[in-house]
Amino acid sequence: MTSTARLDPQPAAARDGRPTAVVSSMASDAHTWNLIFLQLLVEELGFEVTNLGPCVPDLLLVEQCRIRRPALVVLSSVNGHGYQDGLRVIGQLRGAAGLAGTPIVLGGKLGVSGEHRAERVAELRDAGFDAVYDDRPDAIESFRRFVAARVAVGRP
Repeated sequence: MTSTARLDPQPAAARDGRPTAVVSSMASDAHTWNLIFLQLLVEELGFEVTNLGPCVPDLLLVEQCRIRRPALVVLSSVNGHGYQDGLRVIGQLRGAAGLAGTPIVLGGKLGVSGEHRAERVAELRDAGFDAVYDDRPDAIESFRRFVAARVAVGRP
């Protein structure tokens, strides 16, 4: 079934005017605690959040982002497959109508070994993520700064 929703290039706002965000894991990740934490954090930053949950198939993630037109997309991985999953899904998101300029970030465990962190982050950024946060201790504060600088609440 194909969606026939009319897509507006501007991000949608919540009924109360707050910007909207989509928080999600990717298809291979069944963890939920990280998604609840991120939902609460992004809500604290002033967004209305749609949490798509764990094990979200690529096509569902893309379709929901197309329909919802969020001001921010936050993807999370705890299982160590964030690098692989992220590379697979970012092209689909960037290629979808209305999402080319949407800030999309990925955070969590990018790999199972902890090796090649810098290279993986660079590859994911080059592939289309606006920001990538591995499991370093300063990741949350860095994410807060990103949101404040790029997706500030109240800015068009």
